[in-house]
Amino acid sequence: MPRIGIFICHCGSNIAGTVDIEKSIEAARGFPGVVHVDEYRYLCSELGQDLIKKAIEEHNLDRVVVGTCSPRMHEVTFRKAVTEAGLNPYLLEVANIREHCSWVHKDIEKATPKAIALLRAAAAKAALNDPLVAPSVEVEKRALVIGGGIAGIQAALDIAEAGYIVDVVEREPSIGGRMAQLEKTFPTLDCSACILTPKMVEVAQHPNVSLLTYSEVEEVKGFVGQFDVKIKQKARYVDPVKCTGCGICYEKCPAKTPSEFEMGLAKRKAIYVPFPQAVPNIPVIDRDACLYFRKGRCQICAQECPPQAIDYEQQDQIIERRYGAIIVATGFDQMNPSHYGEYGYGQHPDILTGLEFERLFNASGPTGGKVVRLSDGKPPKKVVFIQCVGSRDKARGMNYCSKICCMYTAKQAILLKEKVPDAKSYVFYIDVRTAGKGYEEFQRRAAEEYDVAYLRGQVGKIFPESDHLMVHGVDSLSGKTIEIKADMVVLAVASVARADAPEVGRLVGINSDSYNFFNEAHPKLKPVETHTAGIFIAGACQAPKDIPETVAQASAAAVKVVGLLSKDMLQGEACTAEVNQAECSGCLYCEAVCPYSAISPVEIEERYHGGTLKRTVVEVNPTLCHGCGSCTVVCRSGTINLKGFSNEQILAEVDAICLQR
Repeated sequence: MPRIGIFICHCGSNIAGTVDIEKSIEAARGFPGVVHVDEYRYLCSELGQDLIKKAIEEHNLDRVVVGTCSPRMHEVTFRKAVTEAGLNPYLLEVANIREHCSWVHKDIEKATPKAIALLRAAAAKAALNDPLVAPSVEVEKRALVIGGGIAGIQAALDIAEAGYIVDVVEREPSIGGRMAQLEKTFPTLDCSACILTPKMVEVAQHPNVSLLTYSEVEEVKGFVGQFDVKIKQKARYVDPVKCTGCGICYEKCPAKTPSEFEMGLAKRKAIYVPFPQAVPNIPVIDRDACLYFRKGRCQICAQECPPQAIDYEQQDQIIERRYGAIIVATGFDQMNPSHYGEYGYGQHPDILTGLEFERLFNASGPTGGKVVRLSDGKPPKKVVFIQCVGSRDKARGMNYCSKICCMYTAKQAILLKEKVPDAKSYVFYIDVRTAGKGYEEFQRRAAEEYDVAYLRGQVGKIFPESDHLMVHGVDSLSGKTIEIKADMVVLAVASVARADAPEVGRLVGINSDSYNFFNEAHPKLKPVETHTAGIFIAGACQAPKDIPETVAQASAAAVKVVGLLSKDMLQGEACTAEVNQAECSGCLYCEAVCPYSAISPVEIEERYHGGTLKRTVVEVNPTLCHGCGSCTVVCRSGTINLKGFSNEQILAEVDAICLQR
């Protein structure tokens, strides 16, 4: 008969405020196998853990149940505590009486019986728990960073400086990301390219970094310490060894198509580099725009190329490598505001998004750095900025604040005044949010020194009139209707997750929130980890954020990776699947659903009345198994069990809950 100890946490008032602790203790004393019950205000504290250790020794406990918060939060904490007391860590069971009980109930008369039922179920399972041993896994001393924006660059540099090999995968022909599209950064008005380009060059030249641009991750298998990744490196049709970056090829190319880097405001050639400071500065041929690939003629770039670097026969390559850890830093997109009909985006060339307007300031942008109306090339004298287009909009957009819009609008209003001294800016806003060092002062500077008019209210309609745009809005402070005859309108649209975020999440095994931003393991204590061990996130793929916050999070993720790669061996998963081969039917359904390729078919010989018969069964590689349990669900013969979560243990929990009723 097991000797079970149950320990109930008050969690301050999180649990004790809704669950009757004394009543729960009295009930727990009557559970089968329970020889000791205790409670403490904060079990996860050092004193709380010492209480458990002391009780294990004094009462000779061989099973421990803690009634506390989610095992995602503190299961590791309590496992360490019981291990220090001499117990196998897998003889611990956590009853989640906070998230599953006290936090979802207000009535103590309902919450208390439920908490008792959860404790009874945990005790029933603990009685059947067996000591488990986690296998050791060798750590591959190489990291993968997915995304070559400022987050990916910073993370790669930090890992490389620690002495580890890093591969950076970027889907575009050049690294740089969104920051490369900016003219200046707030609140210091530093030239964006001036501070980004040295970082781009540094990461490209670092001996521990390999840049895989114009590439995409196709497959991720394995587990922490040993991720097997397939990367598709798309054909550039330009030999990177021969190319000198002279630029003659795209100067001579006759085919043009809208430029993605310029947000469609200008055109690029069919063979191109995205922007002048691109790294690597090696052109790529766009098959969809190239006359040779479309019609079988032209080849001017090949004829004009001095080093003969053009190679039309180049093929995509699949690179297979193993990594110890992965950082996802895939960035963000801007929402397309065309479904906001009242703003007229897409119907008039002088109604732009914030990022499109940003490109007008840049010397290499579509207007050569001149801020002019796209309709007639004249400098705008009145510009209306509209905040929160798609952000904080429950009905049609995103419910969250995009965080950077207030600041980049203030920045653009300042830059406009410097480019066009007699220009006047009007900003329609809901609230001005300037949470950051020097941000409040910067926004006030725009309003006071640069004569930017801030109007608290919303715009109801924009429509063209003659050669201007009539902006109709309401000032909510005065209650008056406002009509502005504007030359240009700039929409501060919502920052959204990239369109391919769900696909990337499925590839690497991380989940997302309702807006497709990647979820961190814990919003306070694990802001860069995910629920998949060895996978980390950094930058705006997790949520909208500015450059300083992005860089800080990238460095934090890098530290986590370096800590992981510094170990030669990691403890693997102890709760792995096991097969009763005598009863296995060999249907192989389990092999098909296993995401870690841990299950494989084998042939065994069985003796029947003096003869032998070969039949196919499956076996589980415990090193590869991650304990997800998918195989146990599809096993038709019920011969696969998950250690620590066997059918007997689960049914014991169900029986205990039913007994409560």
